[in-house]
Amino acid sequence: MIFIPLILLLTLLYLLAVYFRDLICSVVFLAAGSLLLALLFFILQAPDIAITEAAVNAGLTTLIYVIAIKKTRRFEE
Repeated sequence: MIFIPLILLLTLLYLLAVYFRDLICSVVFLAAGSLLLALLFFILQAPDIAITEAAVNAGLTTLIYVIAIKKTRRFEE
């Protein structure tokens, strides 16, 4: 029964990532969603997928996004 609140929170995090205009803020919400998804995989007794999700998506992909955002210039409109 813990799945429904976690899935709703996961949906909220990903919607917030789309909603915010600040890219760094969106990347933080994506990373939080990836960590929550890793937790869901762990609860579903798939620890190998959970570790991969946490390491690759929450860790490495977030780092690549932040580096790419920092290397670009911002144009405010």
